[in-house]
Amino acid sequence: MTSTPPPPAVPDPTPVDPAQVADPQAHADRAASFERDADVYAQVRPSYPREAVEWMLPARPRRVLDLAAGTGKLTEVAAEVAGPGAELVAVDLSPAMLQELSARLPGVTTHRGTAEDVPLADASVDAVLVGQAWHWFDATAAAAEIARVLRPGGALGVAWNDRDADVEWVARFGEILHRGDRLEPAAGNDPLAGLGAAFTAVEAHTVRWTDRVPAGALRVLAGTRSYLLTLPDDERAARLAEVDALVATHPALARRTEIELPYVTHAYRATRR
Repeated sequence: MTSTPPPPAVPDPTPVDPAQVADPQAHADRAASFERDADVYAQVRPSYPREAVEWMLPARPRRVLDLAAGTGKLTEVAAEVAGPGAELVAVDLSPAMLQELSARLPGVTTHRGTAEDVPLADASVDAVLVGQAWHWFDATAAAAEIARVLRPGGALGVAWNDRDADVEWVARFGEILHRGDRLEPAAGNDPLAGLGAAFTAVEAHTVRWTDRVPAGALRVLAGTRSYLLTLPDDERAARLAEVDALVATHPALARRTEIELPYVTHAYRATRR
């Protein structure tokens, strides 16, 4: 019988000033939480399927912007798809996230900035990609800025990795992560609704794929979610203990050293007129 290794330790969150306790239901506090534990985020968050990125990117782009790039999960695949002649630019508000991205992808140009104030010139990129971040944006302001930096005929692509909740244990995992979370976006929602007249109609594409992770990585993955990062320490610890119990007792997970975590990637694209 194969024994299950103990789950990897989840680093304690960066100490927070008690006078500035995070609000788990506040967009600003949730977005700011990603400044903590960026190295762990880089290690355990899923990548994006190449099929989805190929579908979102135009043919032979010269310059691609990954907006709200985080640690570069989407940037890395976009660089592979775009090819060696393309320039990749990553914009994110978090210095810690950009530091991780630069360490992994030293050839990518990085800038601090937001979707509502992109630090690039007008009509300077052939594509803008957004991975797992549209819900942090002011959609109207972001659409205007993206339209500004895109060249005519350029593409906007948004990718969304959703855990496949049709799998029973995955649904239970998601319930632990998001119980009481009023800000969790609904799976499959069109994040590009209301782009405006600067863009063509939105197209959609779905890719199903599986990420293979060590059994203990489910706890670490849970610890990178913004909702858990902003919960009080005792509540966060209790949620992580529930994840440990799920891994230890569920028939699909118990005594496994590696777990197949199924995802459904929802990809959307629109073209700059």
